[in-house]
Amino acid sequence: MSITIKATVRDTQGTGASRRLRNSGQVPAVVYGVGEAKAVAVDHKEMFYALKKESFFTQLLKLEIDGKVQEVIVRDYQMHPVKQQVQHIDFQVVDLKQPLRMRIPVHVVNAEKSQAVKLQSGRVSLLSTVVDVIVDPKNIPAALELDCEKVVAGDILHLSDINYPKGVQSVALKRNSNLAVATVTGKKR
Repeated sequence: MSITIKATVRDTQGTGASRRLRNSGQVPAVVYGVGEAKAVAVDHKEMFYALKKESFFTQLLKLEIDGKVQEVIVRDYQMHPVKQQVQHIDFQVVDLKQPLRMRIPVHVVNAEKSQAVKLQSGRVSLLSTVVDVIVDPKNIPAALELDCEKVVAGDILHLSDINYPKGVQSVALKRNSNLAVATVTGKKR
């Protein structure tokens, strides 16, 4: 399932123009990656609710600018510190033939079946909720799974313990840096 976002090109830029844009229910955005960066505007309500979904950051989006559709990903966004308002969004155009570097969320699975949780009153705590990976843009996973079925209290889980789908590689593991991503607490017997 792909999300299509309609955008319009912005002619004016700057603080005042961005403020007027936000007051009219739009969000200033920038599209970069191929050629020069383009200043565009997208609908605030659509972006506000889309940014609340984790899957919005781990999938290719179709950005339609004046009838031309481009495949993009969300690279960055800013929220107002007090109001529930999106201030700005950065989109990056994706070349489907080139590998892409992204941050993919980590989900703990089967922790409730582990000895640490069932018998040792423990729990699995993530040290890092996302992992930098290099991935094929056509096969971006929604999340990486960290299987904790066989953990016991005191275990430390590393990047190498994550189940990587085909075509997904950890940037840190490629650099021979097997960082810790989770710890397991509980009473040892």
